[in-house]
Amino acid sequence: MKKFLIVGLGNIGEKYHHTRHNIGFSILDALAEKEQITFETKKLGDISRFKYKGRTFILLKPNTFMNLSGKALKYWQKIENIPLENVLVVTDDLNLPFGTLRLKAKGSAGGHNGLTNINELLQTQNYARLRFGIGSEYGKGRQVDYVLGKWNEEEQEILIERIEKSTKAISSFAMAGIANTMNTFNGK
Repeated sequence: MKKFLIVGLGNIGEKYHHTRHNIGFSILDALAEKEQITFETKKLGDISRFKYKGRTFILLKPNTFMNLSGKALKYWQKIENIPLENVLVVTDDLNLPFGTLRLKAKGSAGGHNGLTNINELLQTQNYARLRFGIGSEYGKGRQVDYVLGKWNEEEQEILIERIEKSTKAISSFAMAGIANTMNTFNGK
């Protein structure tokens, strides 16, 4: 049975709940709810798992804070013996318009501290990532406040559908492969 490690990036703690930077956690929460599973706190993160059509999905929300996400990813990848091509990191992206999805098989961190840490600890950029556009509607010097801010009303109306589409992209990654999933979901 093929195993897939799906890592949603975010920060732990109530003050970060439902912030733009925690979209990775929100997407994994939605997938867990859809599959009627719950997370359990384990070493370096909250873990949940489910099986679907011969695939095992292991969902990980690191509790190491965003900037040390690589520690949890590397640990669980090794413990579960999951090849790097079966790892998908779900994260926010300031450089994409709100709600835009972009799946890539590899790439740079693009200024994202969580991805930078993962790249350093894995010593490679060759792992899949699903980037969720959070837009860049902030004034000069207000980037941190924007990223760590809550979704506005207009965004919240669209968010449910975009998160649902993200959960479908995760399933497609495991079932149809990265290339097919990129063709189906990128930019949509």
